[in-house]
Amino acid sequence: MNLPDQPPFDPEAVPTEAVVSRGGRDLRLTWANGEAAVLPSETLRLRCRCAWCTRDRIEGRFPAAFAAVAVTKIDPLGGYAVNLGFSDGHARGIFPWVYLRDLAREAVAERTPQAA
Repeated sequence: MNLPDQPPFDPEAVPTEAVVSRGGRDLRLTWANGEAAVLPSETLRLRCRCAWCTRDRIEGRFPAAFAAVAVTKIDPLGGYAVNLGFSDGHARGIFPWVYLRDLAREAVAERTPQAA
């Protein structure tokens, strides 16, 4: 099996700015193309794709909400992702920039009224 030299990577997905705001309640992202987004910490915690969270979802043990959770750390990983830590002690999730951009676009689409 031949592996690619580099993992698939979309440099356009890397934000020019990523800031934890409102005491950790939001992650604010801005991209070079002018797109901007605010992702609530609860959304990020609910959408964690780590093995622990995935297992808990499969086993029906994943909480439906994390109302008081805050982002407590944001550590870059290899230029393609960040590791987010949360106030509930969870810090296992790796959030690729592409995934965060997709979450941001999904949030915008949910807020935009659909044409009839």
